[in-house]
Amino acid sequence: MNDEKSSNDDGAEDVPAEGMKASHADRDQVVEILRDAAGDGRLTTEELEERVTAALAARTIGDLAGLTRDLPVSPAPTDPSTRSKDVVEINQRFGTLHRSGSWEVPRRLDIRMHGGDVKLDFTEAVLSHDVLDLDVYVSVGGNLVLVVRPGIEVVTKDVAVGVGEVKDRTAGSDGDVPVELRVNVSGRIRGGDVVVRYPRRTLGQWLRGGNSA
Repeated sequence: MNDEKSSNDDGAEDVPAEGMKASHADRDQVVEILRDAAGDGRLTTEELEERVTAALAARTIGDLAGLTRDLPVSPAPTDPSTRSKDVVEINQRFGTLHRSGSWEVPRRLDIRMHGGDVKLDFTEAVLSHDVLDLDVYVSVGGNLVLVVRPGIEVVTKDVAVGVGEVKDRTAGSDGDVPVELRVNVSGRIRGGDVVVRYPRRTLGQWLRGGNSA
C-alpha cells in the first residue's frame, strides 16, 4: 500500500479519477445505460433527453458518472447467473452495483466498477462458504460499502485506497459471536472510501434504543 503512487498507470495517479477525459466509447456506453433505464421506466422522456444531451457533451469521466449515479445498472440479486457459482465476475461501467436480500455469496467475487459505487449487503445473504475473497477495483471517486451482521468479519488490510480511507465501524463490537463468514477484501479504490458497517437503525429502533443489526 505504501507504493500506491508507483503504479503501472503511467502517471494517471497524478490526475483525479473524476477529472480524466471521457472517450467516445465512454459516452456511448452511458447513453446506452440511460436508454435502458428509460425503457425500464426509471427515467421520463424529458429526463432521458436531458441526460443524453449532457452525456454527449461530457468532457470528463466525472461528468458521465454524475448522470448515472442514481441508476442501478447491475443484474438483480436473484438473477440465476449470479447463483451457485464459486467465482462471480462483474465488469460494469457507471451506475451503482447493489447486492441485498437473499443473494448467494460465492467463494470469490471479482468486481470492476468504472464510474460508480459498490454496496454489498450481507445481512440476509445466503452463506454456503465460510470465506469470501473479494477483489475490487472502483474508479472515478467510487466507494465500496459492506453492510454486515454480527458473525461476518471483514478484513481490509489488502485493499489500497488512492484518495480516501478505510472506515470499519464494526471493529470490536461483535463480542463472542462465532465467525460465520470472513470477507477478505483486496484490490484498489481510486478516490473513494471503503466502509464496513452494520445496517442503519430504523426510526422505531432509534426510539426504542434498539440495536442496528
